Amino acid sequence: VLTILGNSAVLATAVKRSSLLKSPELLTVNLAVADIGMAISMYPLAIASAWNHAWLGGDVSCIYYALMGFLFGVCSMMTLCAMAVIRFLVTNSSKSNSNKITKNTVCILITFIWLYSLLWAILPLVGWGYYGPEPFGISCTIAWSKFHNSSNGFSFILSMFLLCTVLPALTIIACYLGIAWKVHKAYQEIQNINRIPNAAKLEKKLTLMAVLISVGFLSSWTPYAAASFWSIFNSSDSLQPIVTLLPCLFAKSSTAYNPFIYYIFSKTFRCEIKKLQCCCGWRVHYFSTDNSAENPVSMMWSG
Repeated sequence: VLTILGNSAVLATAVKRSSLLKSPELLTVNLAVADIGMAISMYPLAIASAWNHAWLGGDVSCIYYALMGFLFGVCSMMTLCAMAVIRFLVTNSSKSNSNKITKNTVCILITFIWLYSLLWAILPLVGWGYYGPEPFGISCTIAWSKFHNSSNGFSFILSMFLLCTVLPALTIIACYLGIAWKVHKAYQEIQNINRIPNAAKLEKKLTLMAVLISVGFLSSWTPYAAASFWSIFNSSDSLQPIVTLLPCLFAKSSTAYNPFIYYIFSKTFRCEIKKLQCCCGWRVHYFSTDNSAENPVSMMWSG
């Protein structure tokens, strides 16, 4: 619910301000699309399976669920990586050079991200890697435990970890460390004249927001990555079901954090949310007029 409501608000704000969106903000929109796509395509099936105490739908739904999770997960990771690189380029370039990052360039980058994610999601379907149920039985993902004695599966896992997890994570860390050093040096120079311009403050706020988004995503997925990596080299029975379940749930929570970060750091987003609240308040007031007492449907909406 938090994921769908929060990211829907992000998308509604983006649509309303489409003509005013800057090029890097398109990556924020893409991240919201990936988060809400994961919530809509995966979470209802997982919730229903949890209530059923067993996976619903058999092998077909299991492969579908795992494919969607892999697709949107890689897309989110690569989007965060692209955000970090663009912020690094903008921070370390002159204003004329930073303007070269146009909307067309970012749109091409987003297209590449989706194609790259789709490629990795399809590979297990064509024989490189496997999809299967989680050890606790009410979720599906890459079948980590099948890779013990499979060189084909192990090569897939190794390549996936390097190209979809380790390399993007190192790129994100390196970019933000570079930005932090640049901002630190700039503030040292500015403090000599006891004046910090608004542009520098805005740059610092935008960078901090991007860092928190990346930290939230990486922190959410790290326990799951650790548990999955353990399953590659050890039997799945060596971990209790609760030990594999909690990291999986924690990873899924990553889709709900970003709208709250935007709300804290973006004044524009806060203003748009207030406008949406006012719009919803007007609708409730409309439905709660005296005439609504004679209309059960209106009373339901008012409630």
